[in-house]
Amino acid sequence: MAELTVRISVILSTYNQPQWLEKSIWGYAVQSHSDFELLVADDGSTDDTRKAIERLRRETALKIKHVWHEDRGFRKCSILNAAIVQSSSDYLVFSDGDCVPRWDFLAAHARHACPRCFLSGGYFKLPLELSGAVSIDDIVHRRVTSAAWLRGHGLPFSAKILKLSASRRLARWLDLFTTTKATWNGHNSSGWKADILRVNGFDERMEWGGEDRELGERLLNLGIRGKRIRYRAVCVHLEHARGYVRQEAIQRNREIRRQTRTTRAAWTQYGIRKPAQSPVVKAA
Repeated sequence: MAELTVRISVILSTYNQPQWLEKSIWGYAVQSHSDFELLVADDGSTDDTRKAIERLRRETALKIKHVWHEDRGFRKCSILNAAIVQSSSDYLVFSDGDCVPRWDFLAAHARHACPRCFLSGGYFKLPLELSGAVSIDDIVHRRVTSAAWLRGHGLPFSAKILKLSASRRLARWLDLFTTTKATWNGHNSSGWKADILRVNGFDERMEWGGEDRELGERLLNLGIRGKRIRYRAVCVHLEHARGYVRQEAIQRNREIRRQTRTTRAAWTQYGIRKPAQSPVVKAA
């Protein structure tokens, strides 16, 4: 299957983790598919993140747009919607600023994109100590996504490491036969901008805990099918603390998702288009 000729916009979410974001951005600097723009959807980070992005623009020569709003609690969905609006491409790839893409990550998304479809990719989670030990050089020279290198640096064996080590042919078969459903995952998913706008983007009522999945559920309700590429488009997740997790928000998110599934809603009134104007969003 030929790669798309259409240009890609990559949208990365981040919040006050410039060291992890730097590693993620270097992963995009060495992609085999180079025709893309990068938008950092920043949920109110301090000036350290802005300075890191300015430096990385020079060091990587990537086209990076910094989409930011002030810190008023967990508002990831809101800043993702702002980045969607400011993206300039027809096809959008979403990941997080704590995920390092394998060198063929964007090529895989481009290769498998198809009409009326969204792609559901995979990730391999590193333990905290190994996450911190990964260097920019390890990313540039593809060691961070090498199963052999990770095992040599203390990573315990797990069958999940097949996500990194499987050949393209084996990865295709693994995606074909896995029983895991194709869901919209915040760390690794992609779709057509027009389809995402048709469901009105992310539901801004939602905090951490299934907020990404809910978008995918509305896409499914619209008739946009999910396609698994868990073993063909892979990123490495860098572990970190999650001080933003709130059980109350998780429960509220579950109820919103239940309503979406029960009513088969494809549109949220709390997304990109809504009666009240969102706070001013800056782009650098």
